[in-house]
Amino acid sequence: MFFFKKKEIPLHEFFPKGFVDMHSHLLPGIDDGAKDLETSIALIQKMASYGIKNIITTPHVLGDVYPNTPEIIERALKEVRAALQERNMTDITIDAAAEYMLDEQFSAILEKDKLLTLKDNYVLVEMSYFNAPINLYELLFEIQLKGNRPVLAHPERYNFYHHNFKEYYKLKTAGCLFQLNLLSLTEHYGKHVQKTADKLLKEHMYDFVGTDAHHQNHLHLLQKIGTTKNLKNLESLLLNNTKFLKS
Repeated sequence: MFFFKKKEIPLHEFFPKGFVDMHSHLLPGIDDGAKDLETSIALIQKMASYGIKNIITTPHVLGDVYPNTPEIIERALKEVRAALQERNMTDITIDAAAEYMLDEQFSAILEKDKLLTLKDNYVLVEMSYFNAPINLYELLFEIQLKGNRPVLAHPERYNFYHHNFKEYYKLKTAGCLFQLNLLSLTEHYGKHVQKTADKLLKEHMYDFVGTDAHHQNHLHLLQKIGTTKNLKNLESLLLNNTKFLKS
């Protein structure tokens, strides 16, 4: 019996030209991502070395933990853009939206039409890792009633759905789009997450992908996804990011 090693692909060849990473935490000091401006720039430089030069970064908006407003996010974005300009990193495009926790505060933000969208009307949302909100489907309906499209961040990481897979179909039927964390294709978040990500991929339930990069370790581990198998499975999703999210 012969065993063949999976062919590895460097990431600058893995990501298509114009690829847009639509989930990361790169703005300095406003959530659990980059802690300062130098860290922000270093993370962006690393992503650029992988061929990721179009970024929509998505700081958390999470109750009193990360009470980020459009004004706070825009101010941090301007700081990063200015630093990139000073360093002559003019081939990088960075915009900002937000990753909204589906909680009571989100309902208030939605009511005031204060959402920061990825592009056009796509809104990145997340849930607690412990359980889904009781009014989840009401929130998804309200998002769409406002003319937006909910994109659920890393559905594969919600352990409470792992043994109740039909809930994923229910979410899709309710109009929820799915975003895969690329590191979920590795064992970084655990084998159960990896297994669920594989199953969701096989069922063609994902719409977009994202790095969800918070720090250098995430970007170092990202190199593990560069295989021919992953490229084959992700090709259409990588192109979705490019087609639907590019400015």
